[in-house]
Amino acid sequence: MKAEIIAVGTELLLGQIVNTNAQYLSQELAAIGIDVYFQTVVGDNMDRLQEAIRLAQKRADIILFSGGLGPTQDDLTKDAIAAVLGRKLQIDRLAMDKLDQFFRNRGVEMTENNRRQALSIEGATPLENETGLAIGDAIAQDGKFYVVLPGPPKELKPMFANHAKPWLLQQALSGEEMSIYSKMLKFAGIGESALETRLLDLIQSQTDPTIAPYAKEGEVTIRISTKAASESEALIKLTATEVQIQQRLSEYMYASEDVTLEKVIVDLMAKRGLTVSAAESCTGGMLMEHITSIPGSAVMFQGGIVCYSNEMKMKLLNVPYDYLEGDHAPGAVSKEVALVLAEQARMIMDSDFGLSVTGVAGPGYSERKPVGLVYIGIAERDKETEVYELNLSGNRETIRLRSVKAILYRLWRRLVENEKLS
Repeated sequence: MKAEIIAVGTELLLGQIVNTNAQYLSQELAAIGIDVYFQTVVGDNMDRLQEAIRLAQKRADIILFSGGLGPTQDDLTKDAIAAVLGRKLQIDRLAMDKLDQFFRNRGVEMTENNRRQALSIEGATPLENETGLAIGDAIAQDGKFYVVLPGPPKELKPMFANHAKPWLLQQALSGEEMSIYSKMLKFAGIGESALETRLLDLIQSQTDPTIAPYAKEGEVTIRISTKAASESEALIKLTATEVQIQQRLSEYMYASEDVTLEKVIVDLMAKRGLTVSAAESCTGGMLMEHITSIPGSAVMFQGGIVCYSNEMKMKLLNVPYDYLEGDHAPGAVSKEVALVLAEQARMIMDSDFGLSVTGVAGPGYSERKPVGLVYIGIAERDKETEVYELNLSGNRETIRLRSVKAILYRLWRRLVENEKLS
């Protein structure tokens, strides 16, 4: 089945917001065997929107819409679809009751235009909006399938996962003899090109399952996909390929599901009753933000210090003056300072591990040292502290993020190695 995603909103064309919905929907559709051939962005204009729909009808079996379901006059998605399909719009009673209750609970009078959020295309299956007010729609007509979703990702994602995807599986894919099954493998500490080199023979000879690498900053994802008549049959094929990949990349593969490295670390440390603290200079708290963004991190994260200035490094983390100032001092961006920061963070907060980051994120040189020179330290209770030198490329934000990913990878490796020794 071929699909097209039509994102509606002039704000997308103006670059005021990023179209993350298309990325999410493409990934979700690929996982159930629907190939996205086209992505279209169209502004809030009735004529151009209808033109986009008619073009999509010629080249796709499934057309998904995001955005344009709100209460204002420029929210035209359902109007345009109804016009193209020759159907009317009608009020969905359940959605209208929800709207009435919403405004009544807040003691606010509902304006007439809010009723538009309860409109449904005649003959469509309304899709409940669990986190917002504007309902979606799902329609099958003349061998084509139409799914209408809201624009805000917090509304689109649950609507697609809980209502639209089951509808597609039942209506559009029920006649398919073979379904596509996928598995995600996650890697850190290795770049996409290096990873691909190690798997080149597998990738070049692939037939079924297929192997597709995707790179993000500081990590790589591999999606293994196969066609099978049942989930159990697919699992046998996916597992065999996963084992081949893991044998070659075990030191970098941190998960066989779509989770972040920081979540794996938080779960590992929480399970083992271990704690961690941090001292950050050039990353300015980004490392701590990554850790504390994970639910459950409170049981393993003791705390941290952002020590941007030399004064704070000395006052709060006891870095010797001779390390920071003077003609012969190694300077704030050095392995000596990274070591002290990691050890002091661990001791001051009485944690099992102490992490440190100090470097030059740029732009411009610091201490006559180049942009991208970063030192990361890992101190562990009753073990020797390790410091790693990084020479990173990219702009300021990229260097900061790559520094965080690098130290998280090193921490994960330490945790894995310790488990093998225990």
